[in-house]
Amino acid sequence: MSHYPEYLYPWQSSPPAPPLPPAPAPTHPTVPGHHGDLRRLRSAYRRLRRVATLTALGYFTLFLVLSGFAPGLMGGELPGGLTTGLLLGLCQLPVTLAAIAVYERSARHRVDPLAAHLRGQSRERRTP
Repeated sequence: MSHYPEYLYPWQSSPPAPPLPPAPAPTHPTVPGHHGDLRRLRSAYRRLRRVATLTALGYFTLFLVLSGFAPGLMGGELPGGLTTGLLLGLCQLPVTLAAIAVYERSARHRVDPLAAHLRGQSRERRTP
């Protein structure tokens, strides 16, 4: 900084701005990220993702493992000319659709009400 306050450097178009006042203290008592409802929402959503993912991918992994390590079982004939492997492969779509249905139902009953509650609290804080 120059010893002459009225002197501007060539790259300055105006004098430096005064320092900003300190930020006001938060008016709500909770610290962001440590709110109990937010923790419950995160854990409910995490549980929801795990159950849906493990259901769909677990069935597919079981199908692949049986295909690789139990070819006799997978090639076994069933009534109607189907093999066990083909039947398990055809069941992949209903299992995936069931995982989607469980995901949506759980989200509707557990996650969405928590999110709506938090949204309502957020709106109440913002209104003066």
